[in-house]
Amino acid sequence: MNDLTKVSFTNLEKILYPGLELKKSRVIEYYIRIAPMMLGFMKNRAIVMNRYPDGIDKDGFYEKDVPAGIPAWVDTFNTYSQIAKREIKYIIGNNLDTLIWMANLAAIEINITLSTIDNYESPDLVFFDIDPEPPCSFDNVIDIAFLLKEKLDELNFRSFVKTSGKKGLHVVLPITKGYNFKQTREFVHQFGKFLARGSDLVVSEFRNSQDPGTVFIDYLQNTQGKTMIAPYSLRAQPDAPVSTPLEWKELKKGLRPEEFTIFTVLKRKKDPWERLLESKQSLEVK
Repeated sequence: MNDLTKVSFTNLEKILYPGLELKKSRVIEYYIRIAPMMLGFMKNRAIVMNRYPDGIDKDGFYEKDVPAGIPAWVDTFNTYSQIAKREIKYIIGNNLDTLIWMANLAAIEINITLSTIDNYESPDLVFFDIDPEPPCSFDNVIDIAFLLKEKLDELNFRSFVKTSGKKGLHVVLPITKGYNFKQTREFVHQFGKFLARGSDLVVSEFRNSQDPGTVFIDYLQNTQGKTMIAPYSLRAQPDAPVSTPLEWKELKKGLRPEEFTIFTVLKRKKDPWERLLESKQSLEVK
């Protein structure tokens, strides 16, 4: 493997998913094989890693700044963070070697910003995070996702869906240049309020986001510097789930997010998000 990459591998025998006895070498292999579908979404975007060097059963850490010892060939991007009140130097996921290097750091979860570095203050993705609280089930999440899609369809917006890799769904709209994060955040918030008026399950305000038996339409990630788990990223959960792009027609009652894992996703023949970045649209209601 070393002849094919610039990365110097370490601790390949380290078990990262103890319940499955999955080694770091298997995680690296997954990211190499999924890269053709994943790299397009990482290109020119700031990356935030969730690293688990001792395995997912031990404490991991969230890393925004580039780590010490970063190779010279890894692209980076410096920007001042209003949230952190300091300059942050981000990794940019522009090539396979960088993805492999992150996997070798036990960066199990790869997160991407909703804007690219060449237009950092202007999002090109609108992000609806549909997040349930027990006893709501994934079937309830599916119902709410279709309510959202129905309203978006009525207004001629093209939407794309993926599993979060945990208990929810992500719905994404690719958009044209010219919007700011305040506008996209308010866009998502208004849809959440609309759905909450029509469904007793839906909550649209953060203060209610952990109310039992509800589904929160989380609009708050639509903020500069905040991130979304990348399409096809692994999650640090026992069954090695993957945040998996789906076709809307795949989303049916009885579907379970745990079906999409490191073992199954590579067998999928089609990439439902293949044309997402070519499908940019205005947020003006037609």
